[in-house]
Amino acid sequence: MSTASARSTLSRQWELLRLLPARPPGLTAQELYRQLNDAGFKVSKRTVERDLNELSHLFPLQCNTKGSPYGWYWTPSTTTELPGLTVSEALTLRLVEDSLRPLLPDFMLKSLEPRFALAHQKLQALGPEVAAARWIDKIANVPPELTLQAPNVDGERLERIQQALLDDRQLACCYFAAHRNKRREMVLNPIALIQRGNITYLAAICEPHADIRLYAAHRFEQVEVLATPSCRPEGFRLADYIAGGALQFTSPGAEPLALEAWIDDGLARQLRETPLSGDMRLEREDDGGYRLSATVQDSWQLHWWLLSQSGALAVRAPQALREKLLAALETGLATHRERCPAAW
Repeated sequence: MSTASARSTLSRQWELLRLLPARPPGLTAQELYRQLNDAGFKVSKRTVERDLNELSHLFPLQCNTKGSPYGWYWTPSTTTELPGLTVSEALTLRLVEDSLRPLLPDFMLKSLEPRFALAHQKLQALGPEVAAARWIDKIANVPPELTLQAPNVDGERLERIQQALLDDRQLACCYFAAHRNKRREMVLNPIALIQRGNITYLAAICEPHADIRLYAAHRFEQVEVLATPSCRPEGFRLADYIAGGALQFTSPGAEPLALEAWIDDGLARQLRETPLSGDMRLEREDDGGYRLSATVQDSWQLHWWLLSQSGALAVRAPQALREKLLAALETGLATHRERCPAAW
């Protein structure tokens, strides 16, 4: 037997032991066969029966022979906790590993590192023989926007932020506000850590204000955990905060907009598949384009999207939004003409 086949057999039998229940009537060979195949081990029912018979000589297994078909289970009072990972667990760990790293405190990550390493090892070892172990090489998650390199986050500062959040303590920090190009000394009440794309944000309340704002983790230059308890808004729910549009960088107190715009046929086809909102409507116009109407959250994200569609979209209302976009487009056009003349 080849080394790869031996590894596959051992992994299959280990998975079989993990599937066995702790009490009668147990699982039949047919049921175990189906579960093993669902887990990616493509074997016959006869192979499962042979495995069970072999394993029963090495492990405290019992077969319920009182009825047909027979059910297999662990002998009562014996341990059924087996180390290791299933193929599905290994795939899950590989998929979430990169997302978890910036969000978990260091002591939690240290306890997971052996599991991450085991997931890598298991999938690599089983790949030649088990199709499910190769699934990780056949899937990808690609962001729809232009992919930028992830910023460098200082590990010690991030750990202090996580510790303050875990212990409900305030933070004294120096933060570089990029949009103002200046540094600020402030005291923060940490509320939540949020991963948005490749950037980690701390949602926090800055003393003496009461509103929750977002702070990019890589822009903290000094961080100190204070002994004073942090103030968390009563009834705050992270899911509600995100659903309210905070991660679209909504301006504090901003109300939803009744957006009206002309769009071309290509953008209309795209928006039919992925609408801007639940109440979005498209009406054909005489010039071949469409009248778009939708209730949307007023946010930086909306403005960026509208500007990115400038050749296929023209905002009609609200008037303030239309003027803001026109000013941005005119500034961009002037910059291109000034900095990159045609003769350059």
